Amino acid sequence: MAASEHAAQAGHKMDAESLQDEKDLGKWFIGSIDQGTTSTRFLIFNGLGVIVASHQMEFKQIWMEQDPREIVQSVLTCIEEATKSFIGLGHSTDNFKAIGITSQRETTVLWDRDTGEPLYNAIAWPDTRTQAIVRELKGRPGADALQGICGLPLSTYPSALKLTWLFRNVEEVQQVYDAGRLMFGTIDTWLLYCLNGGKDKNVHITDSTNASRTMFVNLHTLEYSPEVLEFFQLDPDKILLPKIVPCSDAEAFGSLASGILKGKKITGCLGDQSAALVGQLGFEPGMAKNTYGTGCFLLYNVGEKPVMSSHGLLATVAYNFGGRRKPVYALEGSIAVAGSAVKYIVNNLKFVDSSSKISDCAATVKDNGGCYFVTAFSGLFAPYWIDDAQGTMFGITQYTQQGHIARAAMEATCFQTKAILDAMEKDSGHKLTELAVDGGMTDSDLCMQTQADIINIPVDRPVMRETTALGAAIVAGFAVDVWKEFEELKEINKEDRTIFKPQISQEESGKMYKRWSKAVEMSKGWLDSDNESQPQ
Repeated sequence: MAASEHAAQAGHKMDAESLQDEKDLGKWFIGSIDQGTTSTRFLIFNGLGVIVASHQMEFKQIWMEQDPREIVQSVLTCIEEATKSFIGLGHSTDNFKAIGITSQRETTVLWDRDTGEPLYNAIAWPDTRTQAIVRELKGRPGADALQGICGLPLSTYPSALKLTWLFRNVEEVQQVYDAGRLMFGTIDTWLLYCLNGGKDKNVHITDSTNASRTMFVNLHTLEYSPEVLEFFQLDPDKILLPKIVPCSDAEAFGSLASGILKGKKITGCLGDQSAALVGQLGFEPGMAKNTYGTGCFLLYNVGEKPVMSSHGLLATVAYNFGGRRKPVYALEGSIAVAGSAVKYIVNNLKFVDSSSKISDCAATVKDNGGCYFVTAFSGLFAPYWIDDAQGTMFGITQYTQQGHIARAAMEATCFQTKAILDAMEKDSGHKLTELAVDGGMTDSDLCMQTQADIINIPVDRPVMRETTALGAAIVAGFAVDVWKEFEELKEINKEDRTIFKPQISQEESGKMYKRWSKAVEMSKGWLDSDNESQPQ
């Protein structure tokens, strides 16, 4: 037989095997709990990364506080409703391989080991009531060494500061701590505790991505740092900290104790921004993604050793699949306000009646008309870290219209992304050539085109934008061998992506960014010690 015939037969065989693999993967399903800042979702993916069923619901948030019980109930409801839809489509839960969890990260919950009940509302990650505490702690001996250990600066953002506020302001927290019964966790830990049956099973666990957002973890060892715990005056014999494990594990996270999927294993867990990087398949150093949700978060894969930023960024765990794979780290730029600025336009200014119409409002004008909106509702996060800034608008004239302000609100996120990319280039020594994006704001073509114009590189948007939930499904799937190698994922969510290319000159975008930077400088110093400790 000629060599060409052998090659043809081999090619046909590979095509047939690939087709069979696709058919097999299409028969298996993974559930993904996506617990966010304002809503909860449960999505069911097949092995090809296609969403088969889903359900979403919002929950209340007052003064950046969330009811921990309501969060759990929202998860249970979403699981129930999405699974009913799944069954209604003719599928069987017998083909469920596993469940993954992804969640808002620094949001902090405390509960009593003996009762299993929360001691206070969860304090959400954007909350700024700890500003006075931050300034106080910056003067404490050892403060300068913290970021080199944990990768995070002293700011209102990490869980450690929210815990400090709870100690000082909720009497029962101190009492339960003194009795040695205080259980601490971020939302992932609280959900895993409750979904496994609460105090009866007492599953108290977290993964390394979420743990790295507390400030308590040595980023180099991925273990709790005695130095940091001592700095925050915490006795490890009195506070119960969750066990830290990799994101992907077939046994550690337990299983659902009740409901329509009772007994199904939870085999993956990671923070929402890490999940989005995994969902964007950002497995190589130098890859990056930007997620436009309530806030906006840019993660840049730096490989198997953490890089401590000297330009205002955070060092964090990108993902940790465990087993033979080493943890992978990222530089992160965190923007506190993104989609929440759009909600401000809708709910407070009432320019439009839904977030989906913000682009239409912005498109009624050709540019921002000289209007710049520094959306510092929670101060400014990376790379500025200005905690005494508040939301301010500049350049308003008698000709300023609703469209100019709507456009300026969207541009604020784009400008801050530009600032983060500039800082990442300085820290890493590499300039991105393309930015992968996901999240609710990416539905707006106008916003994504604006982003490409401001950063002067192409913006790459997938058709299926639920990359955070997909990332949780991927880590859960790896634990139960739905996939074994990253190469098997290379075609997931790759079809029909939209590329937004810059349409203005670098000189023009530079002028816009210069004006934005001036507005940032002018937004400083609005808060003083008389009002900064109030809930924001």
